[in-house]
Amino acid sequence: MNNRSDTSPAPVRLSDYRAPAWRVSQVELTFDLGIDTTEVTSRLHLQGDPAQQGPLRLDGEGMELLSIELDGQPLADHAWRYTDTVLEVDGVRDGSVLETRVRLQPAANTALEGLYLSGPRERGFLLTQCEAEGFRHITFFPDRPDVLASYTVTLRADRDRFPVLLAGGNPDGEGALEGGRHWARFVDPHPKPSYLFALVAGRLQKLEHDYVTGSGRSVKLVIWAEPDAIGQCGYAMDALERSMRWDEQVYGREYDLDVFHVVATHDFNMGAMENKGLNIFNAKYLLADPDSSTDDEYRAVEAVVAHEYFHNWSGNRVTCRDWFQLSLKEGLTVFREQQFSADMNSPALKRIEDVALLRRAQFPEDAGPLAHPVRPAQYSEINNFYTATVYEKGSELVRMIAGRLGREGFRRGMDLYFSRNDGRAATLEDFLGALSEANGIDLSPYLAWYSQAGTPRLSARGHYDAAHRSYTLTLSQHTPPTPQQSHKQALPIPVKLALFDRAGHMIPLHLAGDKADASGATERVVVLDRAEQQFVFQQVNDAPVPSLLRGFSAPVILECAYAPADLALLLRHDPDGFNRWEAGQQLATRAYDNLRDGDDTRALDAWCEALAALFNDGSLDAALLADLLTPPGEIELSERERQVNPSHVHTLRQQLQEHLAVRIGQEALQRRYESLAAHTNLQLDAASQAHRRLKRRVLELLSRIDPWTAHTLATLQYDNAPSMTDRLAALSVLVRGDAPQAHAALLHFRERYADNPLAMDKWFSVQTQLPGEVVLERVRALEADAAFTLKNPNRVNSLFGAWARGNPNGFHRPDGGGYQLLAERLKQLDALNPQIAARMATAFNGWQRLEPGRRTLARSAIESVAAHPGLSRNLNEIVQSMLHG
Repeated sequence: MNNRSDTSPAPVRLSDYRAPAWRVSQVELTFDLGIDTTEVTSRLHLQGDPAQQGPLRLDGEGMELLSIELDGQPLADHAWRYTDTVLEVDGVRDGSVLETRVRLQPAANTALEGLYLSGPRERGFLLTQCEAEGFRHITFFPDRPDVLASYTVTLRADRDRFPVLLAGGNPDGEGALEGGRHWARFVDPHPKPSYLFALVAGRLQKLEHDYVTGSGRSVKLVIWAEPDAIGQCGYAMDALERSMRWDEQVYGREYDLDVFHVVATHDFNMGAMENKGLNIFNAKYLLADPDSSTDDEYRAVEAVVAHEYFHNWSGNRVTCRDWFQLSLKEGLTVFREQQFSADMNSPALKRIEDVALLRRAQFPEDAGPLAHPVRPAQYSEINNFYTATVYEKGSELVRMIAGRLGREGFRRGMDLYFSRNDGRAATLEDFLGALSEANGIDLSPYLAWYSQAGTPRLSARGHYDAAHRSYTLTLSQHTPPTPQQSHKQALPIPVKLALFDRAGHMIPLHLAGDKADASGATERVVVLDRAEQQFVFQQVNDAPVPSLLRGFSAPVILECAYAPADLALLLRHDPDGFNRWEAGQQLATRAYDNLRDGDDTRALDAWCEALAALFNDGSLDAALLADLLTPPGEIELSERERQVNPSHVHTLRQQLQEHLAVRIGQEALQRRYESLAAHTNLQLDAASQAHRRLKRRVLELLSRIDPWTAHTLATLQYDNAPSMTDRLAALSVLVRGDAPQAHAALLHFRERYADNPLAMDKWFSVQTQLPGEVVLERVRALEADAAFTLKNPNRVNSLFGAWARGNPNGFHRPDGGGYQLLAERLKQLDALNPQIAARMATAFNGWQRLEPGRRTLARSAIESVAAHPGLSRNLNEIVQSMLHG
């Protein structure tokens, strides 16, 4: 069940794709559910491809085969063969019905793939996770996304132990059975791939709402959770209704079943799963209340609820032909989710948040041994490709194309895509083809973005000709080599731009040779589609300051020789909230270089001066100001180093913040903090969230220059906090500052939230952010805490993930102790849950760029994992890529 293998399997290649020889038109499943053993009877109605000959081959792993029949007759032993992964059956004809009966062991399934038990056996419940290849752990089936079938599912179980029985589709009957058992049946009229199958059975309570679609159809919305958590589901229900209405209005997509079930579980490998009609959520993305959830978590619940609902069309009704097309559903749906979140909140702040995540998670992936295209050419373990590249970069590619077409053009193309591919398994070519046809534009050059790994570097230089009043902008592109891709081709890169005069005003753009420039627009998009191009702007009175990649119009790294004063001008005057933040980020990185190189302080001075002026600008949005006051993180700053010393990067970033805090001034910081603290409330409106966001940032800056005052204020904030946002912000300042008050606050937090799993995850995570080498001993102490377990993915991520990924200074100890501890835990974790072990191993990404001492120690730790006997396919692929990529 754990996908263990001593040898690497043959890679799966996109070029080898063949349509399935056998399809399934109907699936009839009957489950006799139990915690220790469950029996599954399956009837598959088969359709053969006349052009392909040979026996029926079905996927199946980790099951005990009890019986097998073909067309109502038991099969002789010589008529079928079952290895550990494949069942072959002879004599199958078009229209045949194959019936199998298998036995599963849910309670023994620690991989959380297929059918498993969530929670302790005395009160836990059964559920499934089938994406990407979990259905083959439930029954025999051609477990690939291009086999779409209609499903009829009957569940039978003890009524007292499993009073709630759920499966995907519409309810189609229920009743009592002998011996205190009962049954329920569900029918899904929409053909779907096996990865969208789901069931849930157990003791759950529900929150129920009625929803009426735009066309007048009535839909029952039901959220299910354990009794102690159902009271935290109200916000998720509200987010679901808003998501459904938004999708109707923006994309014209209505929900298509009579009921929509959502279930929360604390034991889940992913964030959530869009199973047709029965979404299953990691509880951290569904449960929310002010006492235990932060503002960021509320927005995450809203976003993930929307994401999974939007999959009903971009993923379910139109699915992906094969797993190489994974971004067709995930990248597209992330983009739709981001649009929704921007409409519900602040577009500028949402864009900042999304780009910050891209740079923090995806850019390093693109620059390391795990680099791969959005549509990879091959894989060994598909679960390893649920990556930031497929999701976040995939979303950016959709955004580029949507920007090229405009809102109306993109909607026109999406309408054609959905109508043409409804009920089908599609490809990226189908997607771009529909958008192209609907708009009379050839978008095929954008396919190169999907097949090429790495982050393009966009270089820009400008020249002003005073005699001709013209400004020439020269753009060029270069993508560094990545594993298995040394040669890179030029890509179409849309560059949204504006030009500013020295007073900070946008000037009209007149592009030479463009007949459509008469409107005098102050913003436009040019497309760089070769190695280098020039764009000449006329009627420019003085040397301008270019504002490039506005709204981050393409997922590239911009290289432009801005003077510090130019960036400061954009930081203070650009009306594009994202580009104002971007100018600040670029200026902060130059300031970091000043501190590292000690050559001059022009960038540092310009950054501090501009932000000090903005700090006193009462008209600036508080949330935007908080983000402007935050320099790039240690991971982003490390990209500026040829050889990375994480301790040195941490020290320089701290110095950067100290310079900013000194320039703003202790008195101004404290006065602003006290003003914000005086308006503390529990409201979730944008203004209240913005105030809390800025309050945290001001307290963090104050702690850099006046720790005693900051820690005193943080203690008061912790003691009087009306919400988790304020409480956790204060606790973080105390822990990161190693304040004397931190110990008592941590003890109080531990006692208050001992029975709240999601709050306890925060308790673990906040302590992993203790700076310096001492955090290793804290991590060791925390894993000995009674509340810690390697069997729960959230708990593993809250400790080891937060430490290894979120605290580079603490993880990359010069003695290698951090590497050794993580390597040992990866070996243990791999025996329980290979998916989580493989994801955790990516904390070693970028080890080749470390300074020599740390690099040698990191390699040794990775090699120790690679040499461990019986590694899963999941972890083996990651560590081999790390070592040989």
